[in-house]
Amino acid sequence: MASSVLPDLIGRWRSLARRLRRAAEVVALTSLSAAAQDLQLDLPLDCTLGETCFIQQYVDMDPGPGAEDFTGGPLSYDGHRGTDFRVRDLEVLADGVPVLAPAPGRVRAIRDEMPDRLIEDRSEVAGRECGNGVAIDHGNGWETQLCHLQLGSIQVAAGDVVGRGDVLGRMGLSGATQFPHVHITVRRDGDVVDPFVADLWTTPPDYEPGGLLSVGLLDRVPEFDEIKAGTADASTLPTDPDAIVIWGAVFGGQAGDVMEMVILGTDGGVVFESDVTLDRTQAQLFRAAGRRLRDRTLPTGDYTGRVILRRAGEELDRLETTIPIR
Repeated sequence: MASSVLPDLIGRWRSLARRLRRAAEVVALTSLSAAAQDLQLDLPLDCTLGETCFIQQYVDMDPGPGAEDFTGGPLSYDGHRGTDFRVRDLEVLADGVPVLAPAPGRVRAIRDEMPDRLIEDRSEVAGRECGNGVAIDHGNGWETQLCHLQLGSIQVAAGDVVGRGDVLGRMGLSGATQFPHVHITVRRDGDVVDPFVADLWTTPPDYEPGGLLSVGLLDRVPEFDEIKAGTADASTLPTDPDAIVIWGAVFGGQAGDVMEMVILGTDGGVVFESDVTLDRTQAQLFRAAGRRLRDRTLPTGDYTGRVILRRAGEELDRLETTIPIR
């Protein structure tokens, strides 16, 4: 009996310790509230959160080897010191995504010399994880640093004065990048500050604990690299495909989440449906499901693919696409 009680007590103690740490951090950051009035931040991208951009990761608030965001959720990783604003895929990135000054200030430093490429091993860019970036001094000890800009895109120089919303450059893939995003770190007198806890946003972004990035219909299961590139969403399918498959890309997926995947035919009837349960927590992932057609010809017309992401039975997000079969 003692062996079963002890792990339970340890789990409760760790949970209490985490809550106490977060409470202490909030109390400490409350002292910044007056000073924070001289720094109010806009988003570093001209985008609509939840539609054209998403927050993939937040500042790591866990002082130990684990990671948790400011809500106690898992949208961070150990030692992460900023907020990551991402776009859906590389196709969006190729269109050009301007990175904006989040507040007025003077450019303290820039770097614009690193290539744009996705990496798997952060040691490849050790000491230069930020990649190409811009550091802005906002006065009164406040500074922001924006990272992972495209090589050759930076439009400002050290010493330049920038206004809120001025274009600094374009989002790229320089430094320690595994998806297209801009990373913003906020510092006060050299110490990292979580802008959500310190209430620094002019319009506080809603916290999204995960969601759908994109969905598509294909005649096969796509490769993840195709989804990341933005090339896995067919614009049309033939009437005699070998299969019809729906896929959905997710950010912030947690073990136990359910993806309801449905394909609707020309008459609105269900052609295929399946529930897929995620077996682990992942920062980004995709799942696909479908049916082989075995020489069956599909009626011509519009087909709709719909994915609903549920967590603990509650709908977290939904996304759908419609393409013709002809």
